[in-house]
Amino acid sequence: MADQLMNRRFHFGILLFTVLGSLAFPCSAKASLLSNLTVEIDGLKNLKGQICVSVFASSKGFPTDAANALQNQCLPITNRAMLVTFNNLKPGTYSVAVLHDTKGDRKVHRNFLGIPTDGFGFSRNPTILTGPPKFEDSVFLVAGPSTNIQIQLMYLGG
Repeated sequence: MADQLMNRRFHFGILLFTVLGSLAFPCSAKASLLSNLTVEIDGLKNLKGQICVSVFASSKGFPTDAANALQNQCLPITNRAMLVTFNNLKPGTYSVAVLHDTKGDRKVHRNFLGIPTDGFGFSRNPTILTGPPKFEDSVFLVAGPSTNIQIQLMYLGG
């Protein structure tokens, strides 16, 4: 009789532990699905102004409309190589656009031919021929707890 009572308490304890554990698990599983993206930016021509980085989850607004970006940051330039981190991204595909904003006004400046005078770059470092790349040309996958990419800046018109 005592063994049956102890056995029931043991089973009740395991059942309670399982139910409470399953209630707590979805929250921790959801939190662990978010990723951090670190963008390494190389090739800065000088330390003037700021570096503006935008993460796009779709082609809407890519690459020039930061208002349509999922996240964006502008940071003062402290080094010729900069690291910018974006937190809490869902796993998926993204494209990144970078601007060396020498005047600090968050605008792309162009010469008389329309060629950007500020430095710029994109994820996957696509070849630039006659205009900015399409979203699909610079798309990459964010997965796992952290993803690191490298972007080499280009200076065409100045």
